[in-house]
Amino acid sequence: MSSRTAAGEAGPFRTDPLDRSAVAAVALITLFTVALGTAQLTAAKVLALPLPFSLPVVGAEILLPGAALAYALTFLASDCYAELYGRRATQVVVNVAFLANFIVLALVWSTLAAPGVDPEVSAAFQTALGPAANIVAGSLLAYVVSQNWDVFVFHAIRDRTGEGMLWLRNIGSTATSQAIDTAIFVGVAFYAAPLLLGIGPVFDPPALLALGLGQYLLKLAIALIDTPVVYLIVGAVRD
Repeated sequence: MSSRTAAGEAGPFRTDPLDRSAVAAVALITLFTVALGTAQLTAAKVLALPLPFSLPVVGAEILLPGAALAYALTFLASDCYAELYGRRATQVVVNVAFLANFIVLALVWSTLAAPGVDPEVSAAFQTALGPAANIVAGSLLAYVVSQNWDVFVFHAIRDRTGEGMLWLRNIGSTATSQAIDTAIFVGVAFYAAPLLLGIGPVFDPPALLALGLGQYLLKLAIALIDTPVVYLIVGAVRD
């Protein structure tokens, strides 16, 4: 048997090309990386979502980065992966994906730097996809800290509760990690980096609080809503 054939038979699908565990692992990693790449490209746009009522501090609308939904999907994928494949494997996915962020940025920046045929199209690309240094710094730092914290808390709760109470470790890990993520991203992207680097507007404390609290409330709601989805995915793979 050739080394090429032997290598091909050593993969995760060597016994069954439709093995649910292997397919789920590939699917969850794909969802994680796609959502992360999308978040990196959409983080610079600040959205204003109107509310049917006014909240203290936040007001009548929630301000949040355009990446909020895509980034929330990364926590859904990582929690499912952590439950199915363990802490060490999930940490590998999280940290390899962190390095992949730089590939995304390099590809985007190289495309923007290359000369274009139509100046108007080039300008539109620059406006839409040109990631500001403050947004990049905030998102990368927030990602590497919050995602590793999410994996740590998820398995700390699992060590104490066993295989039961998946809802608790999903909500508990995501709620705390999203709080850390929001504080770091908003603090760096809209205050520290603009103040130190002179790039972008420096938000005053009330605006920072409104921006951070609004997006955290939305992220927390997503964490509550996605818990049945986590149960569905984990149950489907284990069954």
